[in-house]
Amino acid sequence: MHAKTAELRAAMDHIRAAPPDNAPIAMLCRRPDFGKRDFVQSLDMTVTGGIPGERWATSPWITRPDGSPDPRIQVSILPTRVMETVWLDRETQPHPGDPIVADLDCSYSNLPVGSHLQAGTAILEVSDVFNDACIKWKARYGAPAKDWIMDRQNIHLRLRGLLCKIVQDGTVTLQDRLIKL
Repeated sequence: MHAKTAELRAAMDHIRAAPPDNAPIAMLCRRPDFGKRDFVQSLDMTVTGGIPGERWATSPWITRPDGSPDPRIQVSILPTRVMETVWLDRETQPHPGDPIVADLDCSYSNLPVGSHLQAGTAILEVSDVFNDACIKWKARYGAPAKDWIMDRQNIHLRLRGLLCKIVQDGTVTLQDRLIKL
């Protein structure tokens, strides 16, 4: 079951109304390996190691020239309202896998590249890497969901969410909120 184009378009007003700051965290997820998800109450975050136990350290999709993981993709944040729009079959479709799902306006106008977010005691910096929704997104949630993310009219909203690097070690919990600094 996938959302249809008309349903995705119909959700836009609701998605645009997401809070610009002080965003409640709906889910925390650690991805220990491809296709694996651990839903947790808290996530430790470190500048040098990312999220301990997360596959970023061993299998990043972007690396530096020396082969080490690119810190600009240590943490992804998916807007809750987008997740709720595309993740319709929670029995058979996997969770998107983003470590943080929060009710947040992820648009460029609200969170320009270089913006800082406090996540619990950790500080994250919004990356210049655009999250364009990989081929897995298309397979899991359908071609209309992938096209919706990449639609020219929607790119500025960053519907697939933010990619961030950790700039201060800390811990984020489900009781925390994402705060713009």
